[in-house]
Amino acid sequence: MNTEGGAGDDALVASARAGSTAAFASLVDRHQQAVRAFLRRTCGSWAQADDLAQETFLTAWSRLGRFQEGVSFRAWLCGIGYNKHLSAMRSAMRARAREATYEAEKPPSSRAMSDERLTIEAAMSSLPPDQRACVALCLAADFSHAEAAEALRLPLGTVKSHVSRGRARLLEVLGGSHE
Repeated sequence: MNTEGGAGDDALVASARAGSTAAFASLVDRHQQAVRAFLRRTCGSWAQADDLAQETFLTAWSRLGRFQEGVSFRAWLCGIGYNKHLSAMRSAMRARAREATYEAEKPPSSRAMSDERLTIEAAMSSLPPDQRACVALCLAADFSHAEAAEALRLPLGTVKSHVSRGRARLLEVLGGSHE
């Protein structure tokens, strides 16, 4: 018998194992607040805790056959949640390490241009999506207007107009000459 949630959990688990999504939904309703509260305290981030809680219940549903009777269902869920949290922490640490390695290995010239790149990216984001795509292909990726038209499935004249207007807008935003 479960110590948290009572004998009702045992019946719901049995029904859920038999394929009852309603029974599993009842288990989720019964335990989601406890799992979220545990993960919020563990993670320190409400948004991450909510995401991990969802992952916890998805995993619990797929692993319901592994649940051992006599164990607290709530404790089992919290264990899954904790493992999800540890996995997310390891993943974040690996991502930070990759980012640090990438930053350390970047050539000095690319580090010096980061402010300029940020300005250009901000200017690009001010363009409408079609214009931005045309500018990105024709001015940044050296596509011909015809190649860009083919890639974006736009008429050639439209691509030419987008590139011209986008270039003018970028020069305006960046304070350059229209020459």
